[in-house]
Amino acid sequence: MDDLKVYGRASVHDFLADRMVYRNLVPYDKKLAALPEMEQIIGPPNGTIPRKSEPAYAQFMVQLLKQALQCADSPVSIDRLVLIGDTRLNDSNAFLNICWAGDWPGIAFIGSESKEPQQVEIVSHGHHRKVYFSNRWNLLSDFSEFCLRQGMVIDEHTAVIIDLDKTAIGARGRNDHVIDHARVQAVRETISKLLAEEFDDLSFQTAYSELNRVEFHDFTADNQDYLAYICLIIGSGMYSLVDILSDIRSRSITTFRQFIDRVNGQSKELTNELAEIHREIYANIEEGDPTPFKPFRRCEYLTTIARMGNVDESVGLPELLAHEILITQEVRELALRWQRKGALLFGMSDKPDEASIPTEALASQGYLPIHQTETLAVGT
Repeated sequence: MDDLKVYGRASVHDFLADRMVYRNLVPYDKKLAALPEMEQIIGPPNGTIPRKSEPAYAQFMVQLLKQALQCADSPVSIDRLVLIGDTRLNDSNAFLNICWAGDWPGIAFIGSESKEPQQVEIVSHGHHRKVYFSNRWNLLSDFSEFCLRQGMVIDEHTAVIIDLDKTAIGARGRNDHVIDHARVQAVRETISKLLAEEFDDLSFQTAYSELNRVEFHDFTADNQDYLAYICLIIGSGMYSLVDILSDIRSRSITTFRQFIDRVNGQSKELTNELAEIHREIYANIEEGDPTPFKPFRRCEYLTTIARMGNVDESVGLPELLAHEILITQEVRELALRWQRKGALLFGMSDKPDEASIPTEALASQGYLPIHQTETLAVGT
């Protein structure tokens, strides 16, 4: 990473405008329909909001892209798709599902940064759909040429989907740890506030680190709201980490829903404040809300924004990479180039809306959504 440089202040809004959809699938651009209005097109959501690797998400995105195109000055047809993301499984599956749902050819770039020798892997899914895996973000310039060699012309007939977290900002392998640190800080601050003097930071760190492991994803559903709630209950003293791990490994409890149902049956043991937050979370889960721990997510918005554009570049690149969430210059540069060629650019994020968009009270103080917030751009 020795050749990284700072390219000044920018925002994702510079190349995506408000064509952005977060976890709840409510487009930030109010000219576009939200998920409930899409039911006649993609079918009922069955009480849950689809994740980005699911077919229903792809059907929604296809209709959203077509709507966005109709809002353009000179609407034309979408004939091909390009996606830029960072996760090998979720983003590549999302790309393929969207291609199939839209009946489009396409190419995806799945990027990261590593200390291993430069490597590119190209996986074909039929003749007209390819995924380009790279361990260097600066190979986006080569990817652009690769698209042309494959006959993938970038013009007004091309839709380009750009993942937000750990792609457009906080590039995976380069700067993504700062996004993770902001989330963990939000969990800690939320639980600390709720438990007050009963909060034990060492016990929290132990529980969070242990249960955040892949080994326990079946139990936590790899859902940070669920994990935060479990840590809260451990901190309350109702259950110990040892007991929970024993129950998981003995298979006497296998899902988060079983766990929260147990707590619900014993909720009289909780303090009034904890019982109230438990009822709120439980009700949200009953309604199929995938991000039921709202105070945690609203805190995450603040801890994330606090790491965007709040220090001067004079502090030096190592300090910026360690503490600031930065725009990935390679993504920004390519997006602006393709924007000038007439491509339709659209952003997606699996981060909950509550962790991405300010409340009305915060907005009145000048706070902005993550995609509109300026920070420094860093790349090669």
